[in-house]
Amino acid sequence: MNNQRLAGQTAWISGAASGIGAATARLFAAEGACVVLVDVQADLGKSLEIEILSEGGAAMFIECDLASEKAIASSIRQTIDKFDGLQIIVNCAGVTKFKPLHEFSSEEWDHIMGVNLKSQFLSVKHAIPHLRKAQRSYVVNIGSISCFVGDEGESVYSVSKGGVMMLSKSIALEYAADGLRCNCICPGITDTPMLRHHLSTTTDPDRTLAERMRRTPTGVCVQPKDIAKTALFLSCEDSSGITGTHIVVDGGLLAAAEWQSPAQTAFMVQNHEKHTHETKALLR
Repeated sequence: MNNQRLAGQTAWISGAASGIGAATARLFAAEGACVVLVDVQADLGKSLEIEILSEGGAAMFIECDLASEKAIASSIRQTIDKFDGLQIIVNCAGVTKFKPLHEFSSEEWDHIMGVNLKSQFLSVKHAIPHLRKAQRSYVVNIGSISCFVGDEGESVYSVSKGGVMMLSKSIALEYAADGLRCNCICPGITDTPMLRHHLSTTTDPDRTLAERMRRTPTGVCVQPKDIAKTALFLSCEDSSGITGTHIVVDGGLLAAAEWQSPAQTAFMVQNHEKHTHETKALLR
């Protein structure tokens, strides 16, 4: 275990079975939090619960349809029953579809909005009576660089993430008197199952990713653990003066309207060396 910055805290994490949510759950557990893993992916979620428990952490997986208010309310009740308190909400769940706006059905629109935006409202709605009992409590909502810019073929996702930004500001204002701070993290191109699935639908996934990386000054994908570390910062008193705002974690992607990365950057070299070292360690 690390510095135990979250000792004595309970964190409810949506989308916790994979990607950013799973990285956040692992880090929070290592920092001493009791983590509640909320996701529709039962096999992955249960596996992560077992992993955290085997390493001495405290975890509980709850299979939950995050488009359902009844399911979210039940997951909050189960959290309180298990851990007798709740101080942190981290909303990581997200879904998308890639196609032109006019091809979306109303049902598809509602599902994306339900998981990406409405679930964040519902988690706070049902958690707020418990968050108010804590001297300090925290809500961290995962947005996207799509909070700021549109994306061809992903318009509904962009709309939902724009809503996350404004919801986060409103939560911060409405519950500041209760000692709650709420902030939004806006990841850029992040190495998640969602990204990998999107790339797999292109004719040349490696080339597609390389082209996108050339628009990123660091030249490398953001890793889920980079977002997790930012969520940790916003979920403890290390960030005591920060609320109602956002932190962009995008490798510099939004720093310029136009950019093409050099063929090689120091970030690429360091990233390659780190991955090589980790791979060798796993093979020992």
